[in-house]
Amino acid sequence: MSEGGPLLSARAWGRFRWAAARIALLGLVLTLGIVALVMVTEGPYWYPSAPLRARLSVTEALSAVAPEGFARAETPRAFAFPQDHGPHAEYRTEWWYWTGNLYAGSGRHFGFQLTFFRVALAPGTPSRASDWATNQVYLAHFALTDTRNERFRSWARTSRAALGLAGATAEPFHVWLGDWDARADAPGALPIRLRAGEEDVALDLWLDSVKPPVLQGEHGLSRKGPEPGNASYYYSLTRMPTRGTLRVRGERLDVEGIAWMDREWSTSALGTELAGWDWFAVHLDDGRDLMFYQLRRKAGGAAEWSGGVLVDERGGTRPLAAGDVRIETRGTWRSQRSGVAYPAGWRLTDLRSGLTIELEPRLADQELDVGARYWEGAVQARGLEGGRTLTGSGYVELVGYGDRLPAVKR
Repeated sequence: MSEGGPLLSARAWGRFRWAAARIALLGLVLTLGIVALVMVTEGPYWYPSAPLRARLSVTEALSAVAPEGFARAETPRAFAFPQDHGPHAEYRTEWWYWTGNLYAGSGRHFGFQLTFFRVALAPGTPSRASDWATNQVYLAHFALTDTRNERFRSWARTSRAALGLAGATAEPFHVWLGDWDARADAPGALPIRLRAGEEDVALDLWLDSVKPPVLQGEHGLSRKGPEPGNASYYYSLTRMPTRGTLRVRGERLDVEGIAWMDREWSTSALGTELAGWDWFAVHLDDGRDLMFYQLRRKAGGAAEWSGGVLVDERGGTRPLAAGDVRIETRGTWRSQRSGVAYPAGWRLTDLRSGLTIELEPRLADQELDVGARYWEGAVQARGLEGGRTLTGSGYVELVGYGDRLPAVKR
């Protein structure tokens, strides 16, 4: 429909709402051309949480061939901060990813995830002068793990980047979707304030960083397959002291803890032979941080593009190649909602140093089912190195499990 055309019928508007609710993790809208067209040409709308059910495969969407006109991550680049905290519109997808473990004064534990995704529906800038014109869509996921009450809750939103409903800027740093946002009021993008709320849950947190940005992969170029451009530009803020408040079912709690920020942007980021990934981010109480992602092949086994990094207490880094870390699964959990079986409990061994870390989920059920289905949750860590016992906390993300398994009917 062209700008200024007739309004959608009630039936068409209903179809649009149903389709837009299916847009979810990372680049899923890349496969939804019809939905994208409607979102570009019609009015803005953002969606609070709804009982969504997964219908799309994350890995198939990220393996899709991108149209011409977008930049691609093919060679290492020079990163510049704070500019690179902001958007990179010449690439098709990018995301700002925060996860963390929080504690109230009583010792009560919470895990949180707040993620913003930007997806370009077409390269370039719309030529129309209308404030409604945009070729950008923003998505966001918000989740909270309440360990004491054994309750995990998650929500999703999506909006076109028009009329101020969603967007991102570098200076001052700000990314938002409705009233969910991440903002830095001072120059340099730190500290960052995160705010999100839905139903009877809300967070308002301040995050700083005690270590410089860590460039993942080859000086920030993280390859996900042998094909040129199947890569992302990827950096992390691995240790972010966090303080603020949580509102949970009418109770207001002062909390503090540690968070992790991941930033990636790309145009095509996953090799076609890959089935998904397991991502681990761990804060050890001795001040070190470890991240490792295992890319799983459809034929079985881990791909040689897997990798990660070990960050010392001062911010020094040691890259971890695919063969440096052995991952052993210690159990399995099956979702009663989806019927999907996920690994549950892991042992990670750094074969070069002998560091061994065992990870246990804070709750077995930390499955998000928000248009795409994946497991992302808080874990506690126990380790051993040279006879010394270690403790810590972290987050694990599991993507691509049960992509071809239909959801269980209820």
